[in-house]
Amino acid sequence: MAKWHGISRRKATGGRLKRPNRYRGKRKTEISSENQFAFIGESDKTKSYRKTAGSQTVRVTRVFHVNVNRADGTTTRTTTNNVSENNADSNYVRRNIVTKGAVLDTELGRVKVTSRPGMDGVVSGVLLED
Repeated sequence: MAKWHGISRRKATGGRLKRPNRYRGKRKTEISSENQFAFIGESDKTKSYRKTAGSQTVRVTRVFHVNVNRADGTTTRTTTNNVSENNADSNYVRRNIVTKGAVLDTELGRVKVTSRPGMDGVVSGVLLED
């Protein structure tokens, strides 16, 4: 379900705001896009969204590979197994949703995600030394 980011027709006290707010109505530019979660899957999948003025953004919808940066400065690409912890929401662990700050179980070990899959279009992370 899309969210509306317009101004309220009520004051903080509960009273009505006067014109032009009363007859203005909702605008298309005030409606945001729906949440697009990045799930762990069998392959990588991205989706392009058109934004204002024709610009585009890419979101990750399915994650199979992650770019892992190691302490020595090398970066390798590895496959993901599942989400082991996520401070954003504990339900994201059960649903295998990848967000920034999530800890993934990979072939190299535990990786903390440093990119924003819903904004950047890639999944990058740092190898945790356990």
